Amino acid sequence: MIRSFICIVLLIFGTHTASAETSQSTHNSTVTDRYTLDVGMFYANSDSNFIATSPKTGGTFLVDFEDELLLAEEQYLPYFEFTFSFNQRHSIYIDWKSLDRNAETDTVSEDFILEDIDGKDYLIETGAKLNTELNIDILRIGYGYDIWQGTHYAVGVSVGLHAMFIETAFKGTIGICVPDSTLTSLCSNAVSTPEVVDETITAPLPDIGVYGSYEFYPGWKFAAHAQYFAIKYDDVDGSLIDIRLGVEAKICDNWSLKLAYNYYDVDITIEKTRNIGNIEQRTFDYNINYSFTGPMFAVSYVF
Repeated sequence: MIRSFICIVLLIFGTHTASAETSQSTHNSTVTDRYTLDVGMFYANSDSNFIATSPKTGGTFLVDFEDELLLAEEQYLPYFEFTFSFNQRHSIYIDWKSLDRNAETDTVSEDFILEDIDGKDYLIETGAKLNTELNIDILRIGYGYDIWQGTHYAVGVSVGLHAMFIETAFKGTIGICVPDSTLTSLCSNAVSTPEVVDETITAPLPDIGVYGSYEFYPGWKFAAHAQYFAIKYDDVDGSLIDIRLGVEAKICDNWSLKLAYNYYDVDITIEKTRNIGNIEQRTFDYNINYSFTGPMFAVSYVF
């Protein structure tokens, strides 16, 4: 994922450089055209969980990745953002975040079933040793338009796409069970064997938002954005909230430092169904809830 992002940035940068070398004069409107690259770190205080089924009651409950499966709750992670601003009011942006975690649990506290993964149900029992991996990449692409502009301020609206690439994997002694034709089996005849269970989900969520900036002192700027979207379509139900508040300080020509606080929350539910006797029946909702809150720091270069 990071290789793809870097390639995109280098391609745009290379195109811009070549164009600059072959053209000594441009239209007046391009005076305000600029490219901005931010490279930095963000602090993630993560909260993530999924819905599992109880083999004793058949009901569902939340399993917490951090509390129950011991994935790291706090991490410092890399952050990249690239913005192309053109024709005074327009901008195109792309940024990338990645959160990769794994941990080993000596014993789980409660039996649970992972339903309908590759057409099978998997039983994880109390006392089992379990290695859990959760990798999430978030790619944000969008377009912004400044509605109001002034000497020291700008306010605009944006439309874009948050694409989440979620990979979960469970390794250990995991039971395999197959429900009967009425979906009433609770894995009572599960056979425990060494297994690796993994699931990959791509969750694209469009978004709309507002943003603004205000230069409150020469070289010092306050900037903020807020993005939101909720969608329910076919078997996907999802929502996201992305809010960032920060300050940018210009340290010299073309170079700035940025410090911001970010709140990000996304909730994705995908309905699971099975064809039984040529009849499609709903079996389970696969749910991923992920959020992080914390500060972000970046070095910014404008060219």
